[in-house]
Amino acid sequence: MNIIIYTVIILTILYFLLKWWASFSSKKLSKSMRFSSILVLLILAILFAIGGKILLTLPLTLLGLALVKLKGLSFIQIFSLYRLIQTLRQSGRFAFNKSHNSNLTTLSISEAYKILNLDINNKPSKELVNKAYIKIQKKIHPDVSPETSRLSTIVNEAKDIVLKDIS
Repeated sequence: MNIIIYTVIILTILYFLLKWWASFSSKKLSKSMRFSSILVLLILAILFAIGGKILLTLPLTLLGLALVKLKGLSFIQIFSLYRLIQTLRQSGRFAFNKSHNSNLTTLSISEAYKILNLDINNKPSKELVNKAYIKIQKKIHPDVSPETSRLSTIVNEAKDIVLKDIS
């Protein structure tokens, strides 16, 4: 008998929560969800830092910063930039401690496709290459952040190489 009463109470509460949720402004809802997510991630990062789990605080902090949209970058964009930097570092085209001129070597065709996130086996159209190029440049253009000028020149070079390869 108690189960029936508890079920009715829970369903009634759930009904009123859903009714409130439906009448709530979507803009206010997204702001409150973002704020609560940032708050939860911050609390978890602090608890992990106090507990000595420093390695676990970094992803939580990055997620929190992505929710804040620091400099207009979302978490997915930060992850894409990280992949691009790792690809360039593995090929020796990008290093934080090197001067700008040492990174101006020519890219191979496979590296150019990888930088633009294009499949080398399926030759893309010029429009697809330009879309991929614009998508990346929106994230790393020197006007957005002066620190990304080297990345921007490498992406420009990759676009030129891919366009030469498909023509």
